[in-house]
Amino acid sequence: MAKKPDTRPNVSKEDLLKYYREMLLIRRFEEKAGQLYGMGLIGGFCHLYIGQEAVVVGLEAAAKDGDKRITSYRDHGHMLAAGMDPKGVMAELTGRIGGYSKGKGGSMHMFSKEKHFYGGHGIVGAQVPLGAGLAFADKYLGNDNVTFTYFGDGAANQGQVYETYNMAELWDLPVIFVIENNQYAMGTSVKRSTKSTTLFGRGTAYGIPGEQVDGMDVLAVKSAGDKAVAHCRAGKGALHSGDDDLSLPGAFDVGPGEVPHAGRGREDQDRKGLHRACPRPSFAGGAGVGRGSEGHRQGHQGDCE
Repeated sequence: MAKKPDTRPNVSKEDLLKYYREMLLIRRFEEKAGQLYGMGLIGGFCHLYIGQEAVVVGLEAAAKDGDKRITSYRDHGHMLAAGMDPKGVMAELTGRIGGYSKGKGGSMHMFSKEKHFYGGHGIVGAQVPLGAGLAFADKYLGNDNVTFTYFGDGAANQGQVYETYNMAELWDLPVIFVIENNQYAMGTSVKRSTKSTTLFGRGTAYGIPGEQVDGMDVLAVKSAGDKAVAHCRAGKGALHSGDDDLSLPGAFDVGPGEVPHAGRGREDQDRKGLHRACPRPSFAGGAGVGRGSEGHRQGHQGDCE
């Protein structure tokens, strides 16, 4: 059988080291956040991005200054990859005045105008139409910026997502929808909650192209991101990206009194709603569909993502 061609981009040693450092920063930051949550030093909810680092790092490698990003409440990795100060993010998590919202907002209420990060959002799927709105502003202003709108497999079933697809393609908005499909909307497997699991193809009905990408491969993500960004900057409208069915340990939600444990078995993780399979992102150009965050352990009704 012929070997599949390697479509990953050629990057320098310096770039590879940069991607590695950024992914390692996110991993170590989230491990420490989980530890502090278990010690009672982080209040509210704490949604970790462990296992999904290559997705946001790969996409940020395809972005330029002025591009925007918006996501769900699994947002710490997006902030760090966008260049926000880790000390400011951690200060916010621990309720300190030096945090991005002066310690008053916590995990899901951080923004940075300087880094064009427009928040992690706790309402499932709410960030998707907001992302289209950010893209509309750039189109109105006549620049070539794009907006990365991240959401998860659970949010992919929300009605507002499909309304946004329609508007994004109707108006040729420069938005990339990134579906971070880690295969679990809280504790519910995508195979039990979604009849059609090829999430990256759901924009087809609206004329939005989609691509399935290995979210564990930072270079594959960057390659897909480069194509999506070029599609949007060329004024061709929205683009959709999705995840594959990769099933490996991934991101965790940490709820009151619970801390992820590396030694916990897969079956027990599933039962407690802590396990998250690692994502394979999908990308699309123009109005795009992409990855999102998982739901809260508590506080929301229905499936989260």
